[in-house]
Order: sequence, then structure tokens, then C-alpha cells
Amino acid sequence: MRRPGRQAVAAGTRIAILVCLLAGCRPLTVSPGPAARTPVTQTSAPVGLPETSVPAPESSPTPCSAALTPAQTQGPYYRDGSPERTDLSEDGSPGAPLLLTGLVLQTDCTPIAGARIEFWQADGAGVYDNAGFSLRGHQITDARGGYLLETVVPGVYPGRTPHIHVKIFSSEGRELLTTQLYIAGVSDQIPDGLFDSRLLARDEPADRAGRRHVSFDFVILP
Repeated sequence: MRRPGRQAVAAGTRIAILVCLLAGCRPLTVSPGPAARTPVTQTSAPVGLPETSVPAPESSPTPCSAALTPAQTQGPYYRDGSPERTDLSEDGSPGAPLLLTGLVLQTDCTPIAGARIEFWQADGAGVYDNAGFSLRGHQITDARGGYLLETVVPGVYPGRTPHIHVKIFSSEGRELLTTQLYIAGVSDQIPDGLFDSRLLARDEPADRAGRRHVSFDFVILP
């Protein structure tokens, strides 16, 4: 069979379109073929989120106990007027070197800045200086409520296990707490009716000088 030529096909197509238009039908629309898909590249952050994540805080708040620090008697050897200093061992008092650090906090764990802390104690031989101010001193807490004391491990004297006396005053001079601190492995080895395990200082890693390091956080009502 003879195939129609191109002109005949074109004429037939035009006639078909004319007939369709007269009949009111819509001409066919040829849909384009599927476009080539462009690979999706994952951006540094999903849409709607910041490109950088929120950094974690540098350090989490130090947890503390809301329990009040127990009070204890000041004993017979308290003397008012001690010098302001953080090193009680500067006069060469006998005894093993000791570093004591910690915080003064309210019951909601907020720091008490500007508080005055007084320390006094016996030397390594169990002797108090009741004429001068050897192993006696006071200091002011910093903005974190922190304190640092360089001293010696106190010795034993009749009736008492080794301990360090502490008084804390507000910045206005109001007494907030009088108590005693004890040293683990030392104070808890000798019978003493006043000993309270809640007042044991925590052991920390030794400092760079190799001194024993203990810490205690005082929690008080301001």
C-alpha cells in the first residue's frame, strides 16, 4: 500500500484540528517529558533551624545540699581580733601541710559573697597559741562565696580529736554560724563525744605542692 506523503498528512491534521474547534473540544496539550532531577544537597542545618547549634554551658552549676551545716561549740580557745590572712602556717607551725577550700552558700545554693570566716586551731602537736595569733586568722569570701585556707593538720589534745574551729559572719558583722571541721582518716579514728560525721571535710586530689587537700561547703541561713 502506498503511504501518504507529508503534505497529505499535514493537510489531514489541519482538517482534524478545524473540525475539533468547530465542535467545541479543547485541543490536546502535549506534556513535557520529566525534567532531569537535580540531586538535593543537605545543607549544614535543616530549613528553619539555625546553622549552628546552641553551645552547651561551660560548666554546670555545682550541686549542693540544702541541709544546714550543723553548729558546734566554739570551745574555750576563741580569741577575737585575728589577722586577715589565708595562710595560717606562715609562722612555721608544726604539723603536716593542709589545704582547705570550699564555699559559703545559702540553703538555695546561692553564694554568700563578702562573708567573714574565722579559723582557729591547735598545731600538729595539739597546742593552741593563746598568747598570740598563730594558726588564727580570718578572710572574706569572694563573689562565688569561696574561701581558701593554707594550714596544718591539727593534732590531738586530751579529750578532743583533731578539728578546726570556724565562725562565719555576715558582711554586716552578724554571726551566722559557729562550728568545727574534722579531717577524714584522722578525726574519725579517735573517740570524741563532739565528733559529727556531717562535718567531715571531703578529700580532694593533692595540690601541685603535694599537700593534702580537703574541702567543705558551709550551708547557712543568711
